[in-house]
Amino acid sequence: MELTVFSLFFFFFTFHLPSCFSGQSSSMESVPDLQNTMYASIDGYPCVRLMNLSGTIGCSNPGRDKVVAPILRFENVDKIAEPSAILVSLDEFPTLFTRISDDSSFASKVLGVLVEPTGDVQNKLKGFSPDQKFPQAQFALYHNTSYQWNSIGSGIMWKSYKFPVFLLTESGSKTLQEFVTKNEDKKKSYTSNVAEFDLVMQTVKSGTHDSESCLKEETCLPLGGYSVWSSLPPINISSLQQSKPILLTVASMDSASFFRDRSLGADSPISGLIALLAAVDALSHLDGLGDLSKQLVFAVFTGEAWGYLGSRRFLVELDMHSDAVHGLNHTLIETVIEIGSVGKGLSQGVKNFFAHKEGDSSATNQTVAALKRAQESLISENIKIASASASNPGIPPSSLMSFLEKNPAISGVALEDFDSVFVNKFYHSHLDDLSNVNSSAVVAAASLIARTLYMLASETEDVQNSTLAAINVNVSLVEQLMGCLLDCDPGLSCELVTKYISPMSTCPSHYVGVILDEPSSTPYTGYINDVPRFIWNFLADRTSIPRENNSSDCQHGCNGRDEVCIKAETDGKGVCVLSTTRYVPAYSTRLKFESGVWNVLPPNSSDKMGVVDPVWTESNWNTIGMRVYIVQNAAYDRLVLFGGITLTVFAYLAIATARAFFNKAMKRD
Repeated sequence: MELTVFSLFFFFFTFHLPSCFSGQSSSMESVPDLQNTMYASIDGYPCVRLMNLSGTIGCSNPGRDKVVAPILRFENVDKIAEPSAILVSLDEFPTLFTRISDDSSFASKVLGVLVEPTGDVQNKLKGFSPDQKFPQAQFALYHNTSYQWNSIGSGIMWKSYKFPVFLLTESGSKTLQEFVTKNEDKKKSYTSNVAEFDLVMQTVKSGTHDSESCLKEETCLPLGGYSVWSSLPPINISSLQQSKPILLTVASMDSASFFRDRSLGADSPISGLIALLAAVDALSHLDGLGDLSKQLVFAVFTGEAWGYLGSRRFLVELDMHSDAVHGLNHTLIETVIEIGSVGKGLSQGVKNFFAHKEGDSSATNQTVAALKRAQESLISENIKIASASASNPGIPPSSLMSFLEKNPAISGVALEDFDSVFVNKFYHSHLDDLSNVNSSAVVAAASLIARTLYMLASETEDVQNSTLAAINVNVSLVEQLMGCLLDCDPGLSCELVTKYISPMSTCPSHYVGVILDEPSSTPYTGYINDVPRFIWNFLADRTSIPRENNSSDCQHGCNGRDEVCIKAETDGKGVCVLSTTRYVPAYSTRLKFESGVWNVLPPNSSDKMGVVDPVWTESNWNTIGMRVYIVQNAAYDRLVLFGGITLTVFAYLAIATARAFFNKAMKRD
């Protein structure tokens, strides 16, 4: 009888084990083999938790534990019976989040979201921008903050979600599809495919739900990084006699997105950054730049998408006369020209651009006139430049706001590819990628800026057309920069970038990142993102002048404050060049680093932008990831448990009966 009971147990478990391991037990030789059979890791870009002084935005697990939820396709959500992870295609993503925002009962059943990438989605969508209709309206210089520069904006990236959201990579989507397909035939009525999300933010675990509390408890870090500025030709910082007025040309290197690591910002603002780099390259080939009446200075800011961190901190550093801006005098900045979104300035073969200005000063009008003269010198290129509509409430969201807030008398013009409303239908979206911009528009913008700067700096009423004709933008350089900064192939592994730096990743991302250590004018390069390191090296190289001493490697350092070391990452030696190129810390003006800790400063009434500064921070985390696997329904588990208990009881009764029978039989003998 005991042998019979044992046989029942053996039969029960040998029947179920093969179904649990999908018939692959023969190939398992270790615990990792077992894990690989049971679980499929999925690659994706996460939406993460960000804080400001008033609360949180972004995504996170609701508590301290991983989230496990059955996977349900979006087209089946009306049949949702239990909290689930929603699998949604990219073109239906906006519809899902609109419903989540409008229907709280539906939102309570969403435990996670998996977004599948789909090809050619830009043509399927009329537009998708998760930013606000007036981005960063609190920093505007005018009262009409209800104006809609970004009419397509939904504002979903500024809300807080208590569930994880991942944008699947192409490989991650393929892995998920293979997993689901493989298990469809083997699927039992009592099993389901589930997703497990590991997106636990430290600020959630510690209960620090705003920037001030999380910085105090060290569960977050401030958004920020390093901006770069350079001058052409180099400024003799050893000389005390610098009296040339400064023409400052600026662009931004950071963008934003619902998904942290998928912030390409091709049109807004990287097209402007590429135009600036191409303009610097074009001007660097000219002789006699030192004889110009004005000094050309270029600045590329980071953190502009999060409260104009770079431009505002740059102005503070100028006020403090810090080492980061040594050689610059803010009183000498006469004109600021910003190159904004220029990658979509092409319509029916015509490159259209608009000059946005504040006020009607003679210097501003002179800048607009120079832009139009530059257009005339490029007549064969079919370029049109026009002043932005007078019905606009003022300049659009741009770094120029920081300069005009600091000094309303400054002459400022922003060159954009739009007039009264963004033409970029994917502003601050992961869809603002390489396919959303046109290289010929970027080349045209760079040509306009290069020739305009030369005319303004020469202060000559009638610059010869032959002189302007010598200022030509390198078309292949623009195309190279677009491939390097806006695509994964070749991405940052391209020859142009690897000539200067050893990138930490191949796929570019223009998310600002966080400041990892005490801000410095000579930061440890390991704490600086790939893109600003490349820009620093590129500008230092293009704006440099030959050294008198031919021995130029950096192994023993560079001589004097006028020299910098470029290409040091590529061969360990580098090259010393004469160039005024510097890093400038970019972080909130409301923050101060003291004794290894970030402290929030009280608002300063004289700093109007600082008063409304949200002070953005990003939560720390231990790991971020997700995987899928099969689980049995709880009802089936209870059935197995009840069956096991029943079987045990029957087995006990059978054994007891058998023993009593044998004992009685033995006594009888």
